[in-house]
Amino acid sequence: MRLQSLALAATSLTALLPDVASAHYIFQQFSANGVTYPPWKYIRRNTNPAWLQNGPVTDLSSTDLRCNVGGQVSNGTETITLAAGSEFTFTLDTAVYHAGPISLYMSKAPNKVEDYDGSGPWFKIHDWGPSGNSWPLRISYTYNIPKCIPNGEYLLRIQSLGLHNPGAAPQFYISCAQVKVINGGNANPSPTAYIPGAFKATDPGYTVNIYNTNLANYVVPGPRPFTC
Repeated sequence: MRLQSLALAATSLTALLPDVASAHYIFQQFSANGVTYPPWKYIRRNTNPAWLQNGPVTDLSSTDLRCNVGGQVSNGTETITLAAGSEFTFTLDTAVYHAGPISLYMSKAPNKVEDYDGSGPWFKIHDWGPSGNSWPLRISYTYNIPKCIPNGEYLLRIQSLGLHNPGAAPQFYISCAQVKVINGGNANPSPTAYIPGAFKATDPGYTVNIYNTNLANYVVPGPRPFTC
């Protein structure tokens, strides 16, 4: 009887695991040119199983940090054409609720972005950091393509860094859109960094205990944002 009860308890716990693991979020929908497009049309869908689709990446040495698990390939994702300077929005399946910064990065593909694995240099275009002791917890994030970057095809990466569990590995929630930039400039965006490599286990903004720290001096991990 005791063995039967233990087996039943284990089965019940296993059944609950997908629900526990799915209690996260994912950037899955892209808006631009005045249109909100269907989920995954212009965003690379990760290759996690459905119940873990919105789970985090925690390994700082993994290439999954670029565009999420399996995101080194396009998997049929379409590429949207955007004029430099134009506005875009990433929307999640549920609002961000893990405290931490949100960042935007871009990486220029050598040729077609659909064939690009993100192994080249990345430059950051924006950070949403803390305001006082509050973090930018939203369901969507809007910004603009820099006006001065060269024409070409890019991976446009958004990252939520979850710092809500001090003592455990911070959690990266990542998605990449595929964009073709037109009407751009001739700037050489800098500084740049490679992913993995842009984030170090010793970065103060990565190791911080957000509950015991004055966040006025918080520095978001990664390179400083590029501005035209």
